Amino acid sequence: MSTYQVWIVDDDSSIRWVLERAFNAANDWQPRVFSDPAAFLAALQPACAERAPDLVITDVKMPGIDGMQVLQQLQERWPDLPVIVMTAHSDLDSAVKAFKGGAFEYIPKPFDLNEVLAIAGRAVKLKQQATQPEPIERGKDTGMIGESPAMQEVFRAIGRLSRSSVTVLITGQTGTGKELVARALHDHSPRAEQPFVALNMAAIPGELIESELFGHEKGAFTGAQARRPGRFQQANGGTLFLDEIGDMPLAVQTRLLRALAEGQFYPVGSHQLVSVDVRVIAATHIDLRKAIAEGTFREDLYHRLNVIHLRLPTLAERRSDIAALTEHFLASAAEELQMSPKRLTADALARLEQAQWPGNVRQLENVCRWLTVMASGDVVDTDELPALTFAADDEPVTEWRDGLRHELQQVFATDADYAEFAQELEQIAIDEALKITSGHRQQAAAKLGWGRNTLTRKLARNSTKD
Repeated sequence: MSTYQVWIVDDDSSIRWVLERAFNAANDWQPRVFSDPAAFLAALQPACAERAPDLVITDVKMPGIDGMQVLQQLQERWPDLPVIVMTAHSDLDSAVKAFKGGAFEYIPKPFDLNEVLAIAGRAVKLKQQATQPEPIERGKDTGMIGESPAMQEVFRAIGRLSRSSVTVLITGQTGTGKELVARALHDHSPRAEQPFVALNMAAIPGELIESELFGHEKGAFTGAQARRPGRFQQANGGTLFLDEIGDMPLAVQTRLLRALAEGQFYPVGSHQLVSVDVRVIAATHIDLRKAIAEGTFREDLYHRLNVIHLRLPTLAERRSDIAALTEHFLASAAEELQMSPKRLTADALARLEQAQWPGNVRQLENVCRWLTVMASGDVVDTDELPALTFAADDEPVTEWRDGLRHELQQVFATDADYAEFAQELEQIAIDEALKITSGHRQQAAAKLGWGRNTLTRKLARNSTKD
């Protein structure tokens, strides 16, 4: 069995210890750790190193030379050496920089040791292609915030796609930030200096979509008083973002498919073929597979668009990001409205983190705007928050405590069995805890304040009663 040398650079002694122990426990690894990037680079010199490493794992935030500078020097002098970048301060910009700088993988802390070992194994077994790092333009603020695992996956995907112009299909509920992701994909792509053109299918009458996409000649239809280029021509060389692609009429889907396949089309009313070079990013909140089954969306177009599929998490799936998002939106609203910035108490923030958020990030942004205008003081407590529990139709309902009191009044007024009501309430809590932890019983039990055995016992008891 081959033995691989892995050199680990991190100023955090606990991280060095954990990784060194994990790699030592794996039979095919020999780790060497460094607390100082300068010492690592010195040891890497051919005259100093008895054997060059097969893999480097480096932190980003370190005193003196940071991980990105280490990555840059490695790419300049040892471009075939695979590098894994890890960071506790993970965001989209650092993910993109890592991948554009030539990193094999980008891992946010805290990480799973088994995942690190698996990635390390892939890195040394795949031949690293020597690529010239492309400088990323500074000052581009995507506005994308998130350190939750779900958002880290999105950042990593954008980073991986940063050197590509491949077609991407973005799916996710309304308000999850699909256009923001599309813009980030464009801004960090080789087409960044070219136009980014967005078109929302749901906002345009069906009979005008074809003209909007492909343009038209003068007199092509009633009201066409002049020749007009379409969005494809406007986006030539850049990116065309087609939002709510599921609302596109079938007839236009056929023309779009041909344009994507051939890179050519005829404007409405024209016999002159137009050629374009456009990257298409599509987005939808509906299930396109279901639309295909219902005959409202072409399956061949779906496969043409779905080269890379990027699913955006709901706000409920990334609750740990709510605090940072709220701070960002409150600051933005204060600057935009020229008002003093609001600050939430810990109780008020906790209420936001517990809300359902059917409108996702967009709804949270609107709540922050509302608070900036309507809250009386600079510090906002729970009593000044708008109603945060929403029904499926986004209409506010009473606070959960009031709803619970109402249900209890019904139980006691009708002499119903309170024990049965309490058991049903407990089962709902168990179901929700299991749902939010993807069925992980130990994590669900911790959220409920129980031990794992207690949860297992209650599940067995409830299933027996069913």
